[in-house]
Amino acid sequence: MTTPTPIRLLVHGASGRMGSALLRLAAGDPRFAIAAAVSRSGGSIDGVLVLASGRIATAPEFDVMVDFSLPAAFDAALELCMERGCAFVSGTTGLSQAQRNALDAAAATVPCVWEANFSVGIAVLGDLVRRAAAALRSWDCDIVETHHTHKRDAPSGTALALGQTIASAHGTEPHYASLRAGDVVGEHMVQFTGGGERIELIHRATDRGIFARGALEAAARIAGQPPGRHEFVELLLH
Repeated sequence: MTTPTPIRLLVHGASGRMGSALLRLAAGDPRFAIAAAVSRSGGSIDGVLVLASGRIATAPEFDVMVDFSLPAAFDAALELCMERGCAFVSGTTGLSQAQRNALDAAAATVPCVWEANFSVGIAVLGDLVRRAAAALRSWDCDIVETHHTHKRDAPSGTALALGQTIASAHGTEPHYASLRAGDVVGEHMVQFTGGGERIELIHRATDRGIFARGALEAAARIAGQPPGRHEFVELLLH
């Protein structure tokens, strides 16, 4: 039996928390070979070549880019994937509408997946929420999210993404409540309330590593896929 050729990975945003986790996990995953990494200042991380963001166009050949950077660096990363015909996996939040439109346009030529949260559990929660919202159109819906005290955005990007899923299936926007306490990694509860009954769908994250592991799973599954905007949960189910 022949050994599968490793997927050549480029990690964009390597000096951040997620980028560091991706490099560490990918180094021990036989599915991947780290081609290079990109960060604002460049250098080297654990023996991996790290290009400065201004030199991203000189990156060696790769198959999939995993991007956890900042909106200011997003455009160059997406453009490089289009030029090279490589798959693009991104968890960069705070994108402008123009950048979201650019992502849709890029999907005409390369496979792309963008998620605010690459937790496998959150992906499944979104699928469950979609089905519940479609079946419970007359019920009230609320999203309660809890994160650590240092998280600035509220509601969280994950809560807003769940809210968009609900709005498309339910017809109305949910109500949001945001709590910031201690060192909570992340908790999202979606509540549907009808007359005399209530359904609660809850996901709790206790390890930040789940987000990097999920992004690598997306990278492994999107490699070789046709161009298009791929949903993480769909990649998991197929």
